Formats: sequence, structure tokens, C-alpha cells
Amino acid sequence: MAKKRPQTKAGKAGQAQVTSGEIPVVGAREPCPCGSGRRYKACHGRSAAHAVTELVQRPFEGLPGECDWVALRELVPAATVPLTLKGGLPEGVPSVTLATVLPMAWPALRRDDGSVLLALQNDSSSGDLARDLADTLQRALETEPGNPVPPRRVPAEGTRLQELLDTDAPFAPEVHTGFEFWIPASADGADPEVAASLERANAAAIPTVKLTGVDSAYWCETPDKNHLRWVMPHPEEKLLDALARLQAGEGTSLGENTRLVGSFRAHGLMVPVWDLPTSMTAEQCEKPAAEFAERLAGALASDAPLTAEERRARGGLTNRQVTLS
Repeated sequence: MAKKRPQTKAGKAGQAQVTSGEIPVVGAREPCPCGSGRRYKACHGRSAAHAVTELVQRPFEGLPGECDWVALRELVPAATVPLTLKGGLPEGVPSVTLATVLPMAWPALRRDDGSVLLALQNDSSSGDLARDLADTLQRALETEPGNPVPPRRVPAEGTRLQELLDTDAPFAPEVHTGFEFWIPASADGADPEVAASLERANAAAIPTVKLTGVDSAYWCETPDKNHLRWVMPHPEEKLLDALARLQAGEGTSLGENTRLVGSFRAHGLMVPVWDLPTSMTAEQCEKPAAEFAERLAGALASDAPLTAEERRARGGLTNRQVTLS
């Protein structure tokens, strides 16, 4: 195997030295502004990316409805949520609304009436979704009405969403059957490009319903079977122990022909997933989900060592985890 070249320090003798905080952010393949002659990603971009990575294990932590933020980012096709800014809305901005996705993958849109739509399901350029979203939101508030907000590389240091939003305000998602919310009711018609994007998005959307009796649980319909995906706030190890206690006693069932099949990991939280029969509607999930929540609370309260059967159940649950982010 070829030996790796040793890393050289940013900046050579005789070149002006500047601190990382003074280095502007540029494209990953561009020369680093420090003057080292290396690409940014291999120079000061490396430490900036590392700093961000350590920040964002749970990018939505501290926001109301953290579990729903995760669900809307990873699981829900079409949904909107009104957002409340600290200090109120700027003049000329009647509302700010979080949307799962916008046409042409726009990061945000400033509508003709001055209102702002902020998209959640976009790539993160800095690695910290809370920072990327805050940057996009700040730019959207200053964009001329009637224009989308383009993507850009976000500085490694900057405002996070937790600093812009009123964390005492409720977070109440509204799940939609399609993406018609892209087009204001007052509009005469959609731009042809937006209309085409709307048609494609509607065709690909999986029917999804948010349960009302428990927090952050979403029923969805697929051709072969239905599913319940439930984002939970509990620490992963504690939750796995609790689910294993219930699984060993068949306490994870939501009814006949239902089965806890595994879980996702997403943005620092666990998302248990159940297979449901195609005949089971979201409304029919409400009662068994509420009953399961009570059983889970009891299992979470237990500190007793796991039995051999519970340890086997835990191993099976661990092996059926999929990391989304």
C-alpha cells in the first residue's frame, strides 16, 4: 500500500498567517484563502467541517417539537408548520412557514405578498441543519418578494435556528395529501415549471397521516402494507432496553397482523417502525398506539437487568436499525 503523504500545516514560512476565525468560507475545491496553496477542503475547511460535525448530532435539539422536526425532515412528504420568530415578524413579512419541500428544490421562497416558505428537506452544506436553515431563513427575509432563495455554502460559524425562533411557541405540523400549498389560493395559475414540479411531487408522495393521540407518530400507506413510524425522544440505549422488555413479552404489537420490524436512527433520535396490514387505517392506529405508549412508559421506568430472552430481543432490535442521518 502506498504511504499517505503527511499533512502539511496551513500557511508556509513567509506567508501571512491568519486565524481560522478570519478565513472566509469558499467552495471546497477552491484555493484556501489563507494562502497555503491547498484546496479549502484540505486546509481550513477541514477544521471547520470537524467543528460543525461535533455540533450537530441533534440539530433540532432545543426547538419545540424536536421529534416532529425529524419526522418532517426524513419521513413526511408534504407538510407545513407556521413558525414564530423571536421579536416578531419583520415589516413586510406577513408570515413564515416551514415546508417539507419546495418546487425545484428551492431552499426558500419569498412570495409576492412578502410571506416566506422555508424548505426543510434540502442538502446541508455545513453539516449543521440548524445553521443552514437559519442562514436560508435570514436571506429569505431580505429577498425581494416574488423570488426563490438560491442555495449557497453556509459559513461554519453563524446563527442557528434556535437563535431565530421563539422556542416557547408551539410547533404544530399540518400534513397535506399533496403539494398544492406551493401555490397561493389567490394565484391565477402556476408557473409551468412549478406546475410540472407539483405534478411530479404529487405522483411520488406516499399518503401520510399524523396520529392525534400520541406525539410524533406518522401512519403511511404503501402498496404492499401500511406502516407506523414513530419518532421518540428517549435516549437510544434506554429505549432499546424498554422495547426489548416489551418485545420479549409480545407487548410491542399494535393489533392483529402488526409487527415492530425495526427502527431508524435520524438526527440523534430513534424511530421505531411497525408493519401494519393494508386494511389498517390511521384512525384505527390511534387506540393501540395510545395503549402502547402506556406500556412503553412502564418499561422505560424499569431499571431491572434484562433477562436472557429480553437480551435476545434487544439484539434483534439492534440488528434491524437503519441510520438515515
